[in-house]
Amino acid sequence: MAGAGASGRDKRATAAQLKTALGSESGAAAASELRALLELVLAPAAGPGGGGGEAAAEALEWCRCLLSGGEAWDSFVQAVRAYDPATLCGLVWTANFVAYRCRTCGISPCMSLCAECFHQGEHAGHDYNMFRSQAGGACDCGDSNVMREAGFCKRHRIKSNSNVPCVPKDLLMMSELVLPQFIFSLIQHLREGYNEPALDLPSEKDLHKILQVLEPHVSFLEDLTKMGGAMRSVLTQVLTSQQFYKDLSSGVGENACAKKSHEKYLIALKGSGLAFPEDKLACGMQEQGAGTSTLAVQGLAGATATSGQGDSSDEEDQDGSQGVGKRKRVKLSSTTKDQSIMDVLKHKCFLEELLFWTIKYEFPQKMVTFLLNMLPDQDYKIAFTKTFVQHYAFIMKTLKKSHESDTMSNRIVHISVQLFSNEELARQVTEECQLLDIMVTVLLYMMESCLIKSELQDEENSLHVVVNCGEALLKNNTYWPLVSDFINILSHQSVAKKFLEDHGLLVTWMNFVSFFQGMNLNKRELNEHVEFESQTYYAAFAAELEACAQPMWGLLSHCKVRETQEYTRNVVRYCLEALQDWFDAINFVDEPAPNQVTFHLPLHRYFAMFLSKAVKCQELDLDTILPDQEMLMKLMIHPLQIQASLSEIHSNMWVRNGLQIKGQAMTYVQSHFCNSMIDPDIYLLQVCASRLDPDYFISSVFERFKVVDLLTMASQHQNTVLDSEHERSMLEGALTFLVLLLSLRLHLGMTDDEILRAEMVAQLCMNDRTHSSLLDLIPENPNPKSGIIPGSLSFESVLSAVADFKAPVFEPGGSMQQGMYTPKAEVWDKEFDPVMVILRTVYRRDVQSAMDRYTAFLKQSGKFPGNPWPPYKKRTPLHPSYKGLIKLLHCKTLHIVLFTLLYKILMDHQNLSEHVLCMVLYLIELGLENSPEQESDEEESAGGQERCHDSWFPGSNLVSNMRHFINYVRVRVPETAPEVKREPPASTSSDGLASSQSSRRKSLQRENSGTAQVFSLVAERRKKFQEIINRNTSEANQVVRPKTSMKWSAPGATPQLTTAILEVKESILSLLIKLHHKLSGKQNSYYPPWLDDVDVLIHPEIPRYSHGDGMTAVERILLKAAVQSRLNKRIIEEICRKVTPPVPPKKISSAEKKTLDKEERRQKARERQQKLLAEFASRQKSFMETAMDVESPDADIAMEVATSEQHVSEAIYDCVICGQSGPSTEDRPTGLVVLLQASSVLGQCRNSTEPKKLPTTEEEQIYPWDTCAALHDVRLTTLQRYFKDSSCLQAVSIGWEGGVYVQTCGHTLHIDCHKSYMESLRNDQVLQGFSVDKGEFTCPLCRQFANSVLPCYPGNDVERSLWQSHSNKCMQDLVQEVEDLQEQLGTFPVSISSETNLSKEMESVMKDIKSTTQKKYTDYSKSPGSPDNDFLFMYSVARTNLELELVHRGGNLCSGGASTAGKRSCLNQLFHVLAMHMRLYSIDSAYNPWRKLTQPMQDKNSELVSEELPEVPVLYRDVSSLLLIQILTMPQPLHKEHFTCIIKVLFTLLYTQALAALSVKCSAEDRMAWKESGALKKNTSSGEKSWEVLLGHVISELSKGKIYEEGETEEITVVNPDSVECYLQQFCLPFLRITSLLQHHLFGGDLPSCQEDEEFTVLASCLGLLPSFQSAHQFTSASCLDWPVPAFDMISQWCSELASFADRNPDQVKALLIQEPKWDLPRLLQLPENYNTIFQYYHRKTCTVCTKVPKDPAVCLVCGTFVCLKGLCCKQQSYCECVLHSQNCGAGTGIFLLINASVIIIIRGHRFCLWGSVYLDAHGEEDRDLRRGKPLYICKERYKVLEQQWVSHTFDHINKRWGPHYNGL
Repeated sequence: MAGAGASGRDKRATAAQLKTALGSESGAAAASELRALLELVLAPAAGPGGGGGEAAAEALEWCRCLLSGGEAWDSFVQAVRAYDPATLCGLVWTANFVAYRCRTCGISPCMSLCAECFHQGEHAGHDYNMFRSQAGGACDCGDSNVMREAGFCKRHRIKSNSNVPCVPKDLLMMSELVLPQFIFSLIQHLREGYNEPALDLPSEKDLHKILQVLEPHVSFLEDLTKMGGAMRSVLTQVLTSQQFYKDLSSGVGENACAKKSHEKYLIALKGSGLAFPEDKLACGMQEQGAGTSTLAVQGLAGATATSGQGDSSDEEDQDGSQGVGKRKRVKLSSTTKDQSIMDVLKHKCFLEELLFWTIKYEFPQKMVTFLLNMLPDQDYKIAFTKTFVQHYAFIMKTLKKSHESDTMSNRIVHISVQLFSNEELARQVTEECQLLDIMVTVLLYMMESCLIKSELQDEENSLHVVVNCGEALLKNNTYWPLVSDFINILSHQSVAKKFLEDHGLLVTWMNFVSFFQGMNLNKRELNEHVEFESQTYYAAFAAELEACAQPMWGLLSHCKVRETQEYTRNVVRYCLEALQDWFDAINFVDEPAPNQVTFHLPLHRYFAMFLSKAVKCQELDLDTILPDQEMLMKLMIHPLQIQASLSEIHSNMWVRNGLQIKGQAMTYVQSHFCNSMIDPDIYLLQVCASRLDPDYFISSVFERFKVVDLLTMASQHQNTVLDSEHERSMLEGALTFLVLLLSLRLHLGMTDDEILRAEMVAQLCMNDRTHSSLLDLIPENPNPKSGIIPGSLSFESVLSAVADFKAPVFEPGGSMQQGMYTPKAEVWDKEFDPVMVILRTVYRRDVQSAMDRYTAFLKQSGKFPGNPWPPYKKRTPLHPSYKGLIKLLHCKTLHIVLFTLLYKILMDHQNLSEHVLCMVLYLIELGLENSPEQESDEEESAGGQERCHDSWFPGSNLVSNMRHFINYVRVRVPETAPEVKREPPASTSSDGLASSQSSRRKSLQRENSGTAQVFSLVAERRKKFQEIINRNTSEANQVVRPKTSMKWSAPGATPQLTTAILEVKESILSLLIKLHHKLSGKQNSYYPPWLDDVDVLIHPEIPRYSHGDGMTAVERILLKAAVQSRLNKRIIEEICRKVTPPVPPKKISSAEKKTLDKEERRQKARERQQKLLAEFASRQKSFMETAMDVESPDADIAMEVATSEQHVSEAIYDCVICGQSGPSTEDRPTGLVVLLQASSVLGQCRNSTEPKKLPTTEEEQIYPWDTCAALHDVRLTTLQRYFKDSSCLQAVSIGWEGGVYVQTCGHTLHIDCHKSYMESLRNDQVLQGFSVDKGEFTCPLCRQFANSVLPCYPGNDVERSLWQSHSNKCMQDLVQEVEDLQEQLGTFPVSISSETNLSKEMESVMKDIKSTTQKKYTDYSKSPGSPDNDFLFMYSVARTNLELELVHRGGNLCSGGASTAGKRSCLNQLFHVLAMHMRLYSIDSAYNPWRKLTQPMQDKNSELVSEELPEVPVLYRDVSSLLLIQILTMPQPLHKEHFTCIIKVLFTLLYTQALAALSVKCSAEDRMAWKESGALKKNTSSGEKSWEVLLGHVISELSKGKIYEEGETEEITVVNPDSVECYLQQFCLPFLRITSLLQHHLFGGDLPSCQEDEEFTVLASCLGLLPSFQSAHQFTSASCLDWPVPAFDMISQWCSELASFADRNPDQVKALLIQEPKWDLPRLLQLPENYNTIFQYYHRKTCTVCTKVPKDPAVCLVCGTFVCLKGLCCKQQSYCECVLHSQNCGAGTGIFLLINASVIIIIRGHRFCLWGSVYLDAHGEEDRDLRRGKPLYICKERYKVLEQQWVSHTFDHINKRWGPHYNGL
């Protein structure tokens, strides 16, 4: 038998031979032979310990041969694939994969599709999004349990079961024999590799090592699964067969190796705290006895049970006794059945053990992928799901121990979501494997490990335990995978029904929920500020939301119809039992402990939400499921405590607890939590209020809010429980809470659609919102946003009904706006609901924001000019079950409070505010709107009067109580109070009642003297409580503990109280009318409207009352009161007849005096401010003029005109640092603040008008050959090949790439001031966005970014006017003068020899300019460091700046006017600096190009003799470069006449170049024709100014050389005179534009504006080339020529140079001649309409450098290069790829689109910033990081803005948030 090390051919032969043998009769023998071979090949020795990688590869090679039976592996794979009945996609992906989810097609919310299936399905118009998988997943295409069939892609639509042929037996025969052993060998490897650690956890390294060795094995299995259905079913058979497992793995048998591995397996099982059912560990039982759970053992991964037990006490519970206690209490529900769930595992097949090891090794990615790849096989799916459930408890234990719990959680969910999303499967497992029992038990056990004693209420004796939010388990959300599975299975109706029917499960679940009841208790710090702010509240809120609320919403979604009443009854019943247990456990009687609050009451919330559902959907009678009154009283205490605490927190009473307590208050109402927290709490309070005694409820509220003492008629009072500075906000809080309680109808009768609309209106009223933030801010339940529930309005339709879309706008230089929704006018008018806004605001400022917007709307629409009060909004009618809530509005206690507060406000008592009044009026209005029906006006008998002897008001109805007059009130006041001084009247009237809320004792009234009773809120409430309790229980005497009364009267704390009697004589109505007078500031301002117009009473809903301030509100209330009762109407009229005297005189006068003083002071302050502002404004103005944006030339032009009129003798500069003005001098030069930056924008011009597109397929690639920079580069290298280097470097300009652009904000400063400014910046420790060491700073005035200072040249403006006077010298003289001037070197007004400050500064700025760009962009000469280089660089800087200005003007000068940059241009100063340096280089007079242009040469032979390369022929030289060389080597300042002379000479050369270029473009026949026609006219007078003549001459001269002999070049087709003229003009225009700009900057004077077609003539005449301006039709370009010497001589001379060059290099002559003058403006690449096009192509594209798929791919928007952002793979010399590319492509400026984030990032030098996105979704929003994954479309305006900033080099100024990138991008 061939050994293991056989060669490939041998292996194949052996395999084929075995296969045939197996098919024959001797099959059995062959089978054992095969087994022996496999044992040899797959022996574990070949694994981790043995030969390592080679051995593994060898083994796999054998397996492949054996499986294929000796055939080639690929053909075997093909053969098996043919039998694949695939109807499912099942593609498995890992984290970070991009997948799609379509809510329209999904049945389960977890449905996902791979990109391929998604794009091949039809999802246009569906609600889909793209997402990055967090945990990994699998494609559901083809699975009709999870998604609707309409969404399947083309591949998986076919139901192909019938037509797949049967698998031939012998094809997979070998597989069935080989695979069991292969899988067993894998399991053996896993057993071998796992060493149960003694007491330390398994070292990660070892596990990783084994996994690496096994990688090929698992990959091999994975490849098998990909062969399709046939192979999968073989694998399934092998994995699930119990027989195979028994035969191979039981460890029985002679094989020592197998035995050893079986032992290891048993040890591993025990070490995991698991056992075989047969040998159930004895110690497991003991532990139960000891009261600790088995978790104690498992808490260490202890090797043996005994060592585990020894350490368990200090591992799990720090103090044993408490542990026992708490465990006992918790274990009440545990039965032996639960125990078995936790502890027993029995493996019966390979699959089970494989999963066991997968868990043990913490879910290696490869194994997970293999297990999931098998899922398309139905039998496997069921088996695997059962196995997974069987291991569930073990998974939880491993997860708790894991170091990498995050990764592990993701992998667990990756598996479970595939299994549990399928309803059919979930139901099956629930029935057969007790899935629900297992899940609930496992969750319970998990939480048990981190319980602590609750300190709520009764700290010492509390028996309640809660989770400890500081534990890692909660802090790191370790429980997340288990809870997420639980929520997932509860979403299936069949499973949820099982859960709701199972009473045992419900009891256990409520037990679990009670662990969270009262967690994270806050105790108010009263003395010190808390030292350490704990952040546990995040964990607490997350836990309640995920572990309690989410399952609750899941269950609620199945309780929607009448048939489900039973479920609700079950939940409510067990919930109440759990609550009763909780109240007992914390020893709760009737008073909550002071100064503590917990925001977590999940049991209350379960109870509330199921009640709500019962009434809303199941038509249950509320009273049948509500508990007794006593229970309701207890239930309301804690939610009410939370409401009062919210108010305390916002009143800054908890400030010593740190910021986190505010965080909790905000989270409690925040959009993701509110519907699971504050909404149920308020609903529960509403239910309690509707069933309890209203007086009791109202007094409880005021007592909880600690403002009882404030509610006294007396002007002074003592508050024993609250500081006076908090009183006002707490009173506002209490009243606001009552308004919320009585107005909200979220659970009391609103439909889901109404709720959605109300939520949306509230959010939109606070602020305009983007679509996504609205989606986020509106609570998910009761309106799930995913998928539209049939029968309910969708989100979109409600949105379009209430809001208008504001499309995004762009102010250039401003911030990027997003598309916003803003409320429609009628929403403000009718639906703005301040109550809902108050409920939903996280920040208090949002309420103000909503009111401000409302005010603005009223002003704008002319409805109300002043400051309005919140409008009163009509409410949805109450559901009949909650009618009891109305009683609150009609109870005496509330009326007394309202009366008292109105009185206090009227009398100006302290601590009251407009907000209080607003809420009081709101409550009165609510009472009038909801009055009980039985009230009739005439019901006032004398009996009624008698009845109310001991109370303030006759009845409980607000309508009648409003008119009830109260004459005297007895109050308890401090002796110091003003009320004491008065003598009480001789007989106090018997219906005046004393109110003493300050006194807590009732024994103070005089014995039965018939005077006043003392009314005490608290005492009343106690009495009521007592009555209720007595009714319910017999042991009433023990209920109210005496210690509660101690809290209220601390002995000796308060000054002596005495009784006084106040004369009041008011009713609520009279107080209201007086208030109206007070608010209006006029007496008798109220006049009953019905006296004029009786209709008012019939139709009281008048629009003029719907918006307005307090007066409007009072009028509205009085009108409603009059409408409801005739008596009220009469009384109002009476009150108005009596002229009311002013309210208390003294008080008001002093207060008014104060306000008057205040007014006066304010007025004065205002005037002062005005003055300051005016001064400031004038200063700003100068700054604003210069800081105007690039986009606003008009303003700048006006400025220019204004400045050019004042001719001052010398230029005066203001220093923005020291503020002094003066000229710039040599000793103290002034400089312009400038920003120097290298730029390659010019080099990006292309000569096509079509912008290049960003490549989105492999075919489209961009090649940079046609860019301006590339062509200039080629030209220079060609010249350098044939001509003398130094002359080449003067024949072109560089700077197309990496040229230096200089820009200024226009502000000037003294250079010495600037130096000290830089010093101070250097010492400034603040983090700046720029680097001071690199010379960067911000302009001290306008804060614009800058990095250098350009010295201003001391000069006189007078000279300007002199230069402009025209001289009448003839051309020849001027030419001579120019030449002479160039010869005098160094005659510079500032002598260089003496080093002045100015010259030093000029040198230093020149250094700055050179160091701005990289060396490669300045060194072009063949001999490095040659002076020619510097010379070339300097005049090229001037060229770059002129060309860029031209680009900014749109490429031509048609618009004319001043420089667009206005004051921002610094070209004049720049020229001075450059000129000074250029004059340092002498041009040898022999080579001076000026001579060649103006004098015919004598000896032509000398050049041919010289041995070195010739000079560049004049016709090859770039005329614009010559111009700059000429001008910059002239002494400054230049005379205008010399300037004009230079231009005229250069124009002749340019014209000749144009003719030469034209002649090469013509065909040979045309050339002959021109030559002859030119010759005819040659001798006419105007011959030198006719292009025909000149063209003819050029052709005849050039024909002497070999120039035209080369093959024909591209021809100009039409050669009529007009087209020639046009060609010549176009050829000359670029030069004329540059020259005109230059003239404008050197000599001032505006540029004329013109039409495009006359640009040439206008510029020519502006430059003085046109002597007299002729009319356009007979104009020819040649008429501008002004030859200094006879034209034909010059042309002949220039042409002869070419001819002699052509003799030597005929091929190059034309290439160098034809200059392409027509460049399009620089553009960024054109982007596709839809972002998906870019994303799909680039996000999987491999990088060209490192051939990996980058983690953060990016693409350059200038040239389309694909780069790895931050990729270390492509790093070169510590520069990451993006930074490197920004230097190569943009000389330090890079614009990159980040593929995975859709945002654009700008790199500028050493800094970078996020620019924003140019792709927006359908709602005009960005989607940074593609979090929402909605389709994105290009926003053309934004892209324009980006391009504009790139071209105008304003990134630095406009984008504010820059940071250093440290070359790491």
